[in-house]
Amino acid sequence: MFKSTWRVASMCFLGLLLLAGGTICAQQFEQNPDDQKAAQMVCQLVHRFHISQKKIDDSISKKTLQRYIDSVDPLKLYFIQSDIEAFKKLETKLDDQLVRGDVKFAYLVHQAYLERVRRQVKIAQDYIQVEHDFTTDESRIANPDHLEWCTSGQQLNERWRKRIKAELLAKKLDDTKLPEARQQLAKRYTNIKRFAEQTDRSEVLQRYLSAMTHSFDPHSSYMSPQTREDFDISMRLRLQGIGAALSSEDGFTVVRQIVPGGAADKDGRLELGDKIIGVGQQEGEIEDIVEMKLSRVVRLIRGKKDTKVRLRVKTAKTSETKIYELTRQVIELKQSQVTSTIIDASTRIKGTSGRIGVINMPSFYRDFEAERRGVADFRSAARDVRKALDQFNDDGNVDAVIIDLRTNGGGALKDSVEVSGLFIEDGPIVRVKELDGTITPHVDPDSGIAWKGPLVVMTSRMSASASEIFAGAITDYRRGLLVGDQTTHGKGTVQNVMAVRTSSPLNFFDRKPPGALKLTIQQFYRVNGDSSQERGIPSDIVLPSVINHMD
Repeated sequence: MFKSTWRVASMCFLGLLLLAGGTICAQQFEQNPDDQKAAQMVCQLVHRFHISQKKIDDSISKKTLQRYIDSVDPLKLYFIQSDIEAFKKLETKLDDQLVRGDVKFAYLVHQAYLERVRRQVKIAQDYIQVEHDFTTDESRIANPDHLEWCTSGQQLNERWRKRIKAELLAKKLDDTKLPEARQQLAKRYTNIKRFAEQTDRSEVLQRYLSAMTHSFDPHSSYMSPQTREDFDISMRLRLQGIGAALSSEDGFTVVRQIVPGGAADKDGRLELGDKIIGVGQQEGEIEDIVEMKLSRVVRLIRGKKDTKVRLRVKTAKTSETKIYELTRQVIELKQSQVTSTIIDASTRIKGTSGRIGVINMPSFYRDFEAERRGVADFRSAARDVRKALDQFNDDGNVDAVIIDLRTNGGGALKDSVEVSGLFIEDGPIVRVKELDGTITPHVDPDSGIAWKGPLVVMTSRMSASASEIFAGAITDYRRGLLVGDQTTHGKGTVQNVMAVRTSSPLNFFDRKPPGALKLTIQQFYRVNGDSSQERGIPSDIVLPSVINHMD
């Protein structure tokens, strides 16, 4: 019975795919003019500005298909081989469709995925409740890179049976009672289905267009308006909201942290562990958010400063339901800013002396928006590092400085140059190769040195991009020692963030928030001429690390 159901479903879906160039499209999402404009603009920008200068052709089409399917079903748990064969009917046509703004294929695949998720989660729930024989020796391939697509529904069900059995066994080995383990897994797969069903059209479009850009290089991607907003927040380190960190647990939005000085902190009523079960604006009804995806809840709570948001809250202490009205304000993300401290070495290692200034730099952030507006005191990583170094110099007794970049994945090119310049007199920091092949040096903008003493830079395999520009400059000028993993990440390219607008800038009545294309437009080279691409920057002193053995 199951076999014939899968065959009929696959045949019907194949028919839809063959008609995808016409008017047939997914049941859940209809392609709209904004999708078309976004796809066309992304294709135009990639064609014109990507450093490879490759065309969007059949080879890109095939890669786009592969990457899109891998992003939708990375563990090979939902689609079967007949689905993949149906998708491949269009593997040389996606390039032409994208160029003319046709993204119906993305929604067709997403609709098929939703149908498969609903079916397989139901089957998973059945396997969770059955009695498994844990005395029988069985094996399963967990790494999806070593898996083939299942050739039938029965084979896929067997893959799921072994998966559920292995997950129950793992919990059993962790001393979790079987009834509790079953309950935990049932909740997990219910959430997987719920989150899949709450995927919105912008997420589908982002995944699809990014599959195309990733076919050019792994660092180019399309950002939906929501993702663009999150990216901007990560660069300027501030947002407008209530100042509460939230998590999703069993369908509830739970308060996990109150940001000191934020709106929620000043109001004083919202507490850790409280469950937010409804969100409303200043006017209108309060929307029920139980079972709602966390990202959607966050969008409802965020808003312009000085506006009101109403929260229906189930309190952690009494389980009473209350309504709090809060006024949104600007929240500074201090946990993501540069921090510094002075350590007395004698308190850490017996027989030693000296004071060490430690600067932790999570990213090379820069508030480009404030800078463009001419705000004099806009925030940037370079300015915050300079303040920390000034404090060390004012202290007068700091003997050495450590810059910690171990979790720094990069950021603004300009800040990597400015931070590097704080430790050298003058000269080029990095050389950038433009589209036309010319090499442009980016030089230290400040002829002075903010710190002349001993310097250690802590790096890891997670230190990437702008971190590697800084680490490379420190090495090439013999200004300090690199200590950490064998090498840094190995990313030697520069991306530019370009707005992808689907509404006319002249239309003041329809100003939709723009998405963005993060596109690789340049390569960078160290002062000594070497590239860090794939090779990274090697450490002078290698510390033992699990990450050293990661591929």
